[in-house]
Order: sequence, then structure tokens, then C-alpha cells
Amino acid sequence: MAVGYLTTVVLAALIAVFCLVPVHGPKPLFYFSHRLGLVFNEIPLLAVYALAASTALAFAEGDVTTLADRLAVGLAVVSAAAFAVVARRGTRTAPVVRLALDEALGAGTGTHRRPPLARILLRPVFRRRGDVRRVGNLSYGDAGRRNLLDVYHHRSRPEGGPVLIHFHGGHYSQGRKNTQSLPLLYRFASQGWVCISANYRLRPAFSHPDHLIDAKKVIAWAREHAEEYGADPAAAVFVSGSSAGGHMAALAALTPNEPSYQPGFEEVDTSVTAAITLNGYLGTYFDGDPTTSPVNKVRADAPPFLIAHGDMDELVETENPKALVTALRSVSTSPVVYVELPGAHHAFDLFHSFRFEALIDGIEEFAAWVKAGKRAI
Repeated sequence: MAVGYLTTVVLAALIAVFCLVPVHGPKPLFYFSHRLGLVFNEIPLLAVYALAASTALAFAEGDVTTLADRLAVGLAVVSAAAFAVVARRGTRTAPVVRLALDEALGAGTGTHRRPPLARILLRPVFRRRGDVRRVGNLSYGDAGRRNLLDVYHHRSRPEGGPVLIHFHGGHYSQGRKNTQSLPLLYRFASQGWVCISANYRLRPAFSHPDHLIDAKKVIAWAREHAEEYGADPAAAVFVSGSSAGGHMAALAALTPNEPSYQPGFEEVDTSVTAAITLNGYLGTYFDGDPTTSPVNKVRADAPPFLIAHGDMDELVETENPKALVTALRSVSTSPVVYVELPGAHHAFDLFHSFRFEALIDGIEEFAAWVKAGKRAI
């Protein structure tokens, strides 16, 4: 028996199970499941490629001779079929996004687009674009590397572009600015947006409202400096975030110009045009203080929101973002787009996948609607 081949097949089968049924059990198993699932649930075809290559190699070297070897081949076939199911779930995202846009913004808002197959199938982990320049590690505060940001802009530096600010996730205790939602940032930057991804101070050394104050500082920095990279921050500033960063983005959008969150820069305009949260935790902070929940900060003049969440998120159940959706829709005069992504786990925004590319298409259409100044009927 080819031990290496069997090991590859068994590992692939285990990963397929993690993708199809996220683990909520003991912490070590959960961590293993979560890490592998967040990768291969978005790019399952990489596992299929590996299975196909290893199976072909096993046959070519004459390693498939015993009953056990043939059973391993059978397990490889079953695993590949399971990954095909995972991939199929990702392709169901586009119509779900279109329906959510149509329901919140009006019929015809969501349009059909052809997915970038070459990028998804062949280059899912390569996020860079030749027409986009990244300017790294610009300081926006006095907290060292935790107060650094990156700017992504089109190399031709067209004038008058809108701004998109993104905050990474990581349970408020880890993470960095150049890891999450990069397909979104590069796509928007390639279309003339000035995109900013920022670090912020982390637990346990810092807590709320330090993170929110940092978010406000980034918005203030964008108001002052984004024009240097081709933006017109007076026209549109969107704020977005993943996981804990989604919590930051929502709070920042719902607390415009509040002096208590802007110590030393109280006069700066920190209002935003719209907010986008991706797999966000949108409840109370770790101390349970109700004032730290975006749900308790909703207001009639809240900006438009797009909230996207996976229906199989193993870290944040869908009831959490739905609570903010309900609260906003009951008070705000602006539309709220809620997209529940079929088959999506936590951290679905890392790669060029069928799921995230379809969602980025929807975010583009949401942004275009907001910038056009429309309102849902």
C-alpha cells in the first residue's frame, strides 16, 4: 500500500467533512476544522486537483495493487464528489445576492455577471492586480505598528474616486491589515476607488472604545490624506470590516462625529456614506456593556448597510447579524441589504472564490446605488 497516497486521501476526506459539516465540538478539533474549512470551503477545487494528481501518480507508479489501495481510490472519488458539492454551494451565491439587492433597493438592482473563471479556477490565492499599487505602512496614530494602514489605488491615479476603508477581524486580539477582503480591495482599487486597510490596537492591552477610536482616526486620516491618492473623500467614504472588523465598521457608521470617540480630533467629520459587514460579530463587546452593541446604536439617519453572513458560520450564528438588520430596518430611513450566503463558513472573504466574487459583484452594485443617491421604495 502507498502510505503517502492513503494519507493524502484520508486528509482530503476529513477536510471535505469539515467543509460540509462545520465542527462545534472540543476546542482542538474545532480549531483544526475551522482552519481547514475556511480555506477549502472557498477553494475546494484545489483539493480536487490534489486528489486527481495524487491518484494519477499512484496509478503511474503501480501502487494501486491491493484491495486496500482500490478502497483508497474509491475514497478519493467520494471525496472529490464531496468537494464538487462544496463548490456547487458557492455557485449558488450569485442569485441569492441579486435577490437581496432587489428586495432592499428595488427590482433590477442586482444584475447577472459572468464570474472570472480563470481567476477562480487557476489563481484563487493571488489577490494582486497589475493596475493597482499598494502603498504600505502609513502611520495614522501614535500606537506604532498597530496604527499603520495600507492604501490601494489605481496606478493611473484618477481623480475624484470614492474611498473604501476596511478593518480586519481576529476576535479583537489578533489579525493584520493585509490579510482579509483583499479581493474586494483590489477590485475596487482597479476601478478608481482609493481603498484603505488598517491595523488597530488589540486586546488584552486595549479594549473598547480604543478600537473604535482607532477606526475614527482612520476615517479622519482618509478625510485629510486620501486626496493625495486620487480620492474625493467629500463625495463618498464607505467603511467595511470582517468579523470583529465588522463590529468596528458598524459602530463607526452608527456613531458619526461623537466627541467621546474622537479625543483630540472632535471637530473632524467621521460620518460615512455606507457600511459593509462581512461575517461580522454585531453584538455586545466582551464586557457585555449594552452600549457596545451596534443594535443599541441604531438611528433614523443611519447610512445604508450591506450585511453578509454565512448560513454555516461556525463562530457567529446568523441570529446575531439578523438582530442588527431587524433593528436598523425598524428605525433607519436608509436601506439595509442582508445577504445570507448558502454554505458559507466564517471568513469567506479571503480568496477569489465563486462565493466571494459574486458577493463583490453585489457590493459593487450596492455601492453604485448608494453613490447615485437613490432610495428604496
